[in-house]
Amino acid sequence: MRRITMATRNELLKALRARYQKSNRERKIQILDEFVSLTGYHRKHAVRLLGCRRKTLDLTLKGRRIYDEAVRELLILLWETSDRICSKRLKVIIPTLVSSMERNGHLTLESELRNRVLAVSAATIDRLLAPIRETTVRRRKTRKGAKSHVKKKVKIRTFADWNDPEPGFFEADFVAHCGGSMAGRFIHTFTMTDIATGWTECLPLLTRCQSLVVKALETFQESLPISLIGFDTDNDGAFINNTVIDFCADQGITFTRSRPYRKNDQAWVEQKNGSVVRRLIGYDRHKGPKACQVMARLFHSARLHVNFFQPSFRLLKKVREGAKVRKYYHPPETPCDRILANPHVSQERKQLLLDQRANLDPVLLLKDIREAQGELAQFVDEARRDELQENKNVGAFLSLLARQWKTGEEPRATHLKKKQKKPRKPRESVDAFATVWPDIEQQLNKQPDLNAKELFYGLQAKYPGAFKAGQLRTFQRRVRNWRSKHAEELLRWSLGSANGPGDAIPQTPWDLSHSGIPVESDRINNACSEDRALLGSNPSAEASECTVEG
Repeated sequence: MRRITMATRNELLKALRARYQKSNRERKIQILDEFVSLTGYHRKHAVRLLGCRRKTLDLTLKGRRIYDEAVRELLILLWETSDRICSKRLKVIIPTLVSSMERNGHLTLESELRNRVLAVSAATIDRLLAPIRETTVRRRKTRKGAKSHVKKKVKIRTFADWNDPEPGFFEADFVAHCGGSMAGRFIHTFTMTDIATGWTECLPLLTRCQSLVVKALETFQESLPISLIGFDTDNDGAFINNTVIDFCADQGITFTRSRPYRKNDQAWVEQKNGSVVRRLIGYDRHKGPKACQVMARLFHSARLHVNFFQPSFRLLKKVREGAKVRKYYHPPETPCDRILANPHVSQERKQLLLDQRANLDPVLLLKDIREAQGELAQFVDEARRDELQENKNVGAFLSLLARQWKTGEEPRATHLKKKQKKPRKPRESVDAFATVWPDIEQQLNKQPDLNAKELFYGLQAKYPGAFKAGQLRTFQRRVRNWRSKHAEELLRWSLGSANGPGDAIPQTPWDLSHSGIPVESDRINNACSEDRALLGSNPSAEASECTVEG
């Protein structure tokens, strides 16, 4: 067992290593005995520690930077367009989003930038978006039971009884928009999720009523891309009643229910209650026909955005290893893709889906969702009217989409939090580089691959005593901000329709064919070594700025 602290051990090791390596055999044995008795290390491990010669770490980065600010800004735009889904799901839908946005005139990309975005991995997306995702988070939950002897007429089906059914078997549930209080009347969302494909439909109901459940089922039968074969619910009295039972029997629909107080029997729809309904509507209280109409308009756009442009995971298998259970998933796919790949769906229905997807615009759908969320928030709190964006132009909406994360505010009006106190103004300081920065900009315009450290050393040589070594990091940050500014200008030029057609090419020193990405190996090594120098002085600062392969 170790008998001294790690800091003491390091000091002792540093003091004994030099003496140990210069001593003869007898003296080494004595030093080794003392070191083992003090530290409690195994003798072989102690020999390795005392006998090794410390190697200097090579901090030069090997490889090249693949993804720069232009790629990162484009990823932010695609992440916002997909309604902030996770990186593994975003990776799958990027090709569809890019092609759809280009087809609808929202995006114009150079081939080099397009290839880099299509090749980015889910792990790299996580690294690039990590600083942005830190500004968003939230949670909460509710529960409801059931009653009546009528439930004896409905067969119980558990989670393990599905056995990979064909498309058409749906789980259904209610989501109460009660704001934390079940008193009085409020709107319920009737949610249905297909077991095989994950296709999700939502419909707001003014009250939780068995006749409205039947009307909702009739509406779903008309809008669903697949036939309704099975209907599985919890033990809510609005589901388990003679009206719904008779309707299912007349339509030839298999009606089953879960076990009481076993939410996992309805895991498919319970997941969508959180990832779709709560994500869109939030947890506030909503009531009245006007709010119901706005919610219906929101779900009309959301069903297309979720089912056509948001991939989801599907469980492949679970393996128990002792006390742990490991879950394995299929690659993420959209519900639409799963229907197209399923052999039980007819070719006519598949062709209708393909035609429908070809005419959809994900940016326009997301804009409609945001506007409906803003209107819905007004019914909850009149003070939120100022939060609703009055901009009705799709191009302007798209231009703001990639920059929303910088404000740190929730883009969904239904999830807006109260405004916090304004932070204290930072301490003002004199810009030490104000007089020399025009000269630096001229050098960067001529040679944008110049290393910030070399430029700083040049300033010290040109102006002796004017710049101290401690100002290097400030200078490096300023050079990096200059490069980021030109990368943003390049991306804004690429978003042709957002700024209007015929925009002039930005005055940037980088070649458009490279999309702002320097390609010479020595220039990339210099830029990455500069970032590594920054990380060395502050490991948490700008950790996602330098992505390295190899």
